[in-house]
Amino acid sequence: MKVLVTGFDPFGGEAVNPAYEAVKMLPDEIEGAEIIKLEIPTVFSKSEIAVEEGIKKYQPDIVINVGQAGNRSCVTIERVAVNLAEARIPDNAGEQPMGVPLKEEGAPAYYATIPVKAMVKNVRDHKIPCHVSYTAGTYVCNSVMYNVLHMTATKYQGIRAGFIHVPFAAEQVVNKPNGTPFMSLEQIAESLKYAIAAAVTTKEDILDPSGEIS
Repeated sequence: MKVLVTGFDPFGGEAVNPAYEAVKMLPDEIEGAEIIKLEIPTVFSKSEIAVEEGIKKYQPDIVINVGQAGNRSCVTIERVAVNLAEARIPDNAGEQPMGVPLKEEGAPAYYATIPVKAMVKNVRDHKIPCHVSYTAGTYVCNSVMYNVLHMTATKYQGIRAGFIHVPFAAEQVVNKPNGTPFMSLEQIAESLKYAIAAAVTTKEDILDPSGEIS
């Protein structure tokens, strides 16, 4: 089995992006699955292309995209992506779509096809906080999640896919206001490892009330 795990490059004025920094720290094998790591651009029009190139090159069984959500205090695993691009700030190429669909003829939304609740449970079972999220936002994170789920539903059927958000790394909040949430890069990477382990070993998701209204 192969798992393609992507992380975004830095954006929004940050020097690093904990998404790809943590992805780089993952082992090369988890539960017998080969872990393929790929950095992708924080650009609406390019992120989908970069992931598809990775799919064509590596032929993965699972694709997990990872991105930063600096307002969250722990790793959150996304349940749904919506067919909407609405950028609060320009992306790294200056693109700032506002109120437009990601795919003109696409479904209104797609659900993750990885076992989201089982992944959350496995992270928690290792004494690290983790939550299900029901909003991936409307920025490039949601864009890549939606577009990858669209392509796995239409062009690469059989590939399971989903998205994980990670908080700021500790070094990013040194000069931010007191109380800004963060995790260490090491703990973010550990969270990703346990989440991926559950994705590899679990075919049918568990029934567990682990979501939150937000």
